[in-house]
Amino acid sequence: MLFKSEIIKCGDNVDTDVIIPARYLNSSDPKELAAHVFDDLDPNLKQKIKKGCILVAGKNFGCGSSREHAPIAIKASGISCVIAVSFARIFYRNAINIGLPILECKEAVEEAEEGDEFIVDFETGKIQNVTKDRSYNAGGFPPFIKEIITKGGIISFAAERMKQNV
Repeated sequence: MLFKSEIIKCGDNVDTDVIIPARYLNSSDPKELAAHVFDDLDPNLKQKIKKGCILVAGKNFGCGSSREHAPIAIKASGISCVIAVSFARIFYRNAINIGLPILECKEAVEEAEEGDEFIVDFETGKIQNVTKDRSYNAGGFPPFIKEIITKGGIISFAAERMKQNV
């Protein structure tokens, strides 16, 4: 998976309550959730989201409630990939489970500025800031985690595995 886009940026400790406010949790429809992503964080942030864009965040992204609605809303909004200094543990696993590509890379985040163009090779974990002509290595995931994300999430991954074993 290769992603190329200008980035949008947010700060540290972005919790799931501002990623998708609780008042919208009566829906599990990804499009409905996407319509309200980041409403309580920064109303202007949602306006910057374009299909395929890359979100760059600080420390502890996705902290707070353990709702899977947060990564669903992000993915459905058109964000292709999230790069952060660190992710809250439950958000990290929820993102993998729904097939949202995420990477941790402190240096890439610290040097990034809103509007920089990034190329992200999810397979290798390589991140390139084209604007600043800098490269970073976020490492990668084990093959089975990459496969879960590539398949679009744990449900698609499991369904395919079950078909292969029948």
